[in-house]
Amino acid sequence: MRLLPDGTRTPVIDASVHIFFASNADMRAHLREPFTSRGIPDAEMDWYGAPGGEYAPGTRGPGKSYPGSDPDLVAQHLLIERGVDVAVLHPMTRGILPDRHLTTAVLSAHNDMLVTRWLEHEVHGARFRGTLRVNPEDITGALRDIARWGEHPRVVQLGIPLQSRELYGKPQFWPLWEAAAAAGLPVALHIETGESIGLPPTPSGHTRTYEQYLGFMALNYVYHLMNMIAEGVFERFPGLRVVFADGAGDMLTPFSWRMDTFGRPHLEQTPWAPRMPSDYLPGHVHFVHGALDGPGDTEFAGDWLEFTGKADMVMFGSSYPHWHGADLDALPSTLRPDQRDKLYWRNAARLYGIDIPAPAAAR
Repeated sequence: MRLLPDGTRTPVIDASVHIFFASNADMRAHLREPFTSRGIPDAEMDWYGAPGGEYAPGTRGPGKSYPGSDPDLVAQHLLIERGVDVAVLHPMTRGILPDRHLTTAVLSAHNDMLVTRWLEHEVHGARFRGTLRVNPEDITGALRDIARWGEHPRVVQLGIPLQSRELYGKPQFWPLWEAAAAAGLPVALHIETGESIGLPPTPSGHTRTYEQYLGFMALNYVYHLMNMIAEGVFERFPGLRVVFADGAGDMLTPFSWRMDTFGRPHLEQTPWAPRMPSDYLPGHVHFVHGALDGPGDTEFAGDWLEFTGKADMVMFGSSYPHWHGADLDALPSTLRPDQRDKLYWRNAARLYGIDIPAPAAAR
């Protein structure tokens, strides 16, 4: 429970907590041969470095282990100090590597670590939920990991990179979306920390500064979303739900207006998606709302949240342990109580099937 500035208390579900191996050696210990003996990329291969460092002070674990790698420290910071009731964990990996088999092996190692070290933690495991990492370029390997861990009671979604070589509406990805829908697992798209196959963050090439990169990169969700709608993915798989986990949901409304402009007049080009593009948003599309999302603490923040139904799509996420981690106290104070509850916990509880005990949910 979180005590708010107005004196009320609210449950909190943090929908985006990033976890890591403690070190490269730690990750290698979870790999199987022949990958254990191969060269593997480090977690940090970005072209853009955050001024002052990528992670918040005090987030390194014992022995200067990698930030976000120690369950006890993460629990102390989030569950105890910040009043988070449930944290949805997202293992951060190296993106799409040129060798799809190595990518799958690295992701499988992260999944093993997620389940054994976090979700089954003897003290904090009950308050953690997990994102199963799968490789969209290796459908066979992805389905294998879903079969292995997908029914674990604390696994609540699949995770794939926002950076990709193809738009996710294309048919080669359909078996993965079908499996996700059948398993009842949302699919979260998140910017990867490692460079891997690093396509430009904008359609016009690479930006010069970190600030430009951070501002533009999350908007790549627009291309995936428009393509998934145009290819009829949500019509074909009505149970599929996607989470754009790096924010930018604040920009959904103007993009939706533009999509709908051509939605009906050009229906003959997409007969497999017969509805207006924005009609596919409710129940299918969600966003993690973080520190970078607008419009800020303004009198019209609540009105903007209602446009295009965003109030039912956004979920609070701290992005811990990154430097730009969001805090509940920094979110707009002008939201109505029902809007605040949806953002803080109700939308995430509904999407992930998380039960908040009745005493905690009482106002």
